[in-house]
Amino acid sequence: MYIIAAIAVLYRHRSERPPAIMTVTRALLFMAMGHVLLTSPPGQGGDLAQAAGQWFMSISYYFVLKGVYRLTIEEPMRGKQLAEAQMKHMAYHDDLTGLPNLRQMKEQLGELLAFSQACTGVAVINIDRFKAINDSLGYSAGDKLLTELGSRLSALGGTQRRVYRMGEDEFAVIFPELPDDAAAEERAKELLASVDPAVLIDDTEYHISLSMGLSVFPDDGDSVNQMIQYADMAVHHAKEQGVDFMRYHAAMKQRTQSKVELENDMRKALEREEFFLEFQPQISLNTGKMVGMEALVRWNHPKRGLLPPSEFIPLAEESGLIVPLGEWVLKTACLHNKKWQLDGFEPVCVSVNLSMRQFRQYNLAEHVDAILREVGLDPRYLELEVTESMTYDIETALDQLHRLKRLGIHISIDDFGTGYSSLYYLKSLPIDRLKIDRAFVKEVMYDGNDAAIVSTITTMAHHLKLKVTAEGVENEEQLEFLKLQRCHEGQGYLFSKPVPAGVLESEFLSRLAG
Repeated sequence: MYIIAAIAVLYRHRSERPPAIMTVTRALLFMAMGHVLLTSPPGQGGDLAQAAGQWFMSISYYFVLKGVYRLTIEEPMRGKQLAEAQMKHMAYHDDLTGLPNLRQMKEQLGELLAFSQACTGVAVINIDRFKAINDSLGYSAGDKLLTELGSRLSALGGTQRRVYRMGEDEFAVIFPELPDDAAAEERAKELLASVDPAVLIDDTEYHISLSMGLSVFPDDGDSVNQMIQYADMAVHHAKEQGVDFMRYHAAMKQRTQSKVELENDMRKALEREEFFLEFQPQISLNTGKMVGMEALVRWNHPKRGLLPPSEFIPLAEESGLIVPLGEWVLKTACLHNKKWQLDGFEPVCVSVNLSMRQFRQYNLAEHVDAILREVGLDPRYLELEVTESMTYDIETALDQLHRLKRLGIHISIDDFGTGYSSLYYLKSLPIDRLKIDRAFVKEVMYDGNDAAIVSTITTMAHHLKLKVTAEGVENEEQLEFLKLQRCHEGQGYLFSKPVPAGVLESEFLSRLAG
């Protein structure tokens, strides 16, 4: 009977595979039972009890050895294997979305390219204006958006697509075993069109837009790194062109290399004093006299010659070089203005554009104040121009503008009418001037809508006691229309194109000399 019980326990133990601590516990129980039987008083059945006791003691030794083995070898090994599996999963999957990451993508894409004879498409997908979403809604909302998009792409993936998260707001999709590059483009566009743009975040529905770049093996590249690089290049070109899809082509690589070289040159340009300022006069429509001027940066590249701002300003914004460049423009404009005052010319205000990156600097007002003090320029002779888009985050914008206004400088909103400023908040902004965008002025004599917009802006400005400057004034008809609308000032080729400091001094400032 004792032996049968022991065999039953052993059988249960083999099938259940208890943890090591349970094995040791059973060993102690068998040892205790064996001890009781071995020390029981002699009598009827004494020999059987002795035999059973020795049996139980043998079983206890077995369990002791088994428990020690499991404690010292088996479970640590199993724990190590589990830890290694977890580490491997972490190494090959994205923490936030759970999708395979860039490392896994490279390995799987490498296998596909090595053994497949068919076309393989690689698509990179970006969320448009994701940084603005993060800034306005917070990182938690951004994470929810990324997780939701990852789930939707996975659900749309199926067996013919593999979805990955590359990092930040970039996802990637591999389209394997395709007959040709046209099929790759068709599959990619189909996927992009299938993603539902409506996303619910914290009980509020938002609509997102996506951009996609595609490269196709073997037509576009023959290696893993090339395929990913070219797809990424294509999606960034799609964003620049304002389209949602673009297939890689060789000219993109040349353009990207050119941008990299130009950015590298720009980093040295400030030290080499290759930048200079031109000034465009701002003319009073009532008196015809210059009452202000806008400072505009130019770059005399040592190899490419004079570069238009449209070629290097966006690159400076993208790379962050706009901050040191903007500070240089501000200081240089103030230095010119102070010099003209010291030379005896009648003081006028100089306007300087602020970039978005500059405007977001928490210590911008301190920087501006330090420059004014160093140069010795009275703050009333400096005007800073901001765009409507900079006031998107109204609370931050109000705080920044009030800090600047307390210095005693003027503030204007540039390109007014092209953004999305709320008229409700406009009355609260500490500004002095609205500048009507040249796009409205250009068609004011031919487009009734543009004429109505210009008329509305000037009327509103008068009610808000703000000055109005019209940009892009090119002919007498536009000038007469603006005068009828009681626009205060004009700026454009009718009066003067942007000119070097020396020309401004001789042709405009000289008329104001006392």
